[in-house]
Amino acid sequence: MEPIVSIAVVSSLILGALIAFIAFGSYFSKRKSEVVSIANPAETAAANLKNSRPQQTKKSQQSKPHHSHADKDLNKRHHPLDLNTLKGHGDAVNGLCFSSDGHSLATACDDGVVRVFKLDDASSKSFKFMRINLPAGGHPTAVAFVDDASSVVVASQSLTGASLYMYGEDNPKGGDNRQHFKPELKWEQHNAHDKKYILTLFGTKATHGAADGSTIIASSSEGTDIKLWHGMSGKMLGFVDTNQLKNNMATVSPNGRFIAAAAFTADVKVWEIVYSKDSSVKEVTKVMQLKGHKSAVTWLSFTPDSEKIITASKDGSIRVWNINVRYHLDEDPKTLKVFPIPLHDSNGTTLHYDRLSISPDGKILAVTHGSLLQWLNVETGDVLETADKAHDGMITDIAWAPKPIPVGDKLVTVLASSSVDKKVKLWASPML
Repeated sequence: MEPIVSIAVVSSLILGALIAFIAFGSYFSKRKSEVVSIANPAETAAANLKNSRPQQTKKSQQSKPHHSHADKDLNKRHHPLDLNTLKGHGDAVNGLCFSSDGHSLATACDDGVVRVFKLDDASSKSFKFMRINLPAGGHPTAVAFVDDASSVVVASQSLTGASLYMYGEDNPKGGDNRQHFKPELKWEQHNAHDKKYILTLFGTKATHGAADGSTIIASSSEGTDIKLWHGMSGKMLGFVDTNQLKNNMATVSPNGRFIAAAAFTADVKVWEIVYSKDSSVKEVTKVMQLKGHKSAVTWLSFTPDSEKIITASKDGSIRVWNINVRYHLDEDPKTLKVFPIPLHDSNGTTLHYDRLSISPDGKILAVTHGSLLQWLNVETGDVLETADKAHDGMITDIAWAPKPIPVGDKLVTVLASSSVDKKVKLWASPML
């Protein structure tokens, strides 16, 4: 009887274990499925997304976007007005100047070379240029054209002082071979301003009064002296002293009638160049003084008609002056407009402009501060465009082409800027 009971008990235990095993197996299988679905929703979504994407063909997988050279140049130009960059300078570019027809641009570089670029099309990939090597040890600081695009006057600084050199071509019609022509030294003036640095060099064709249209050039030193030179002969025509501690710059009016200087003080002095009947310069005499600024004038520019002067000052203002007055009757020049400089630092302090230049039509004023370039409406003082970082370093000079330049199939008014970053840039004029 006992064996039978034992067998029954054992059978019951085995059957119970079997039922429990089946039940727990079903439970854990279901639980595992739930854990997987909770723990990997991202993987599931990714898998679903992958499965939902259309399969690429072999051709589409191998094809890559093609970028032309024009696309790459466009990507490099960070401002819509940026037309082109003239590269190849070996050091900081200190100054530049356009020829009277606007198709040649001369640059003065610290590598001891003056380059005269041909701008047949401002959008070209490369530009032909004439190379002028200055005497050893000389560093070009400024450059100006004489009469045509085949002759330039260069200001050079060396340990012995400042010199002026005039280079010209015997064959100005050299055409496409101009870049291979070795320019000839026509005249030189050593110690032009003793050992003082030449800050600016501005030239123009004198047409006022009895002037015969020859190019005259005004050079300003870092001292207080300004000298006037005959472009072709190198003869000194006149000398003035600002008596204002130190000069910031000086320029000559487009018609060759006036010289004006921005210096350490708030006043701007203006001299008249008087011509004799034989077209020679008779004298240079002071005729007026622009009073109104409260601090030093950093830069100034004549309007194209030579009847107005625009000044920028450290007092935070820009002034437009009428100098077409009867000064011989003691009539004073008049302030026509005063604009606040629309440029401030992070603290709200008004900054000053380093340089300014007026467009050939007299409607747009280009100005700089450090590496920033702005275009202002001369009539209202409003900002038309701003290039916050026009260059990778301080802008050293700006100049407008006197006439429109071809850009592709269009004619465009162009501004050029130079910088310590070894580059010269060409900019389109903004819309008014």
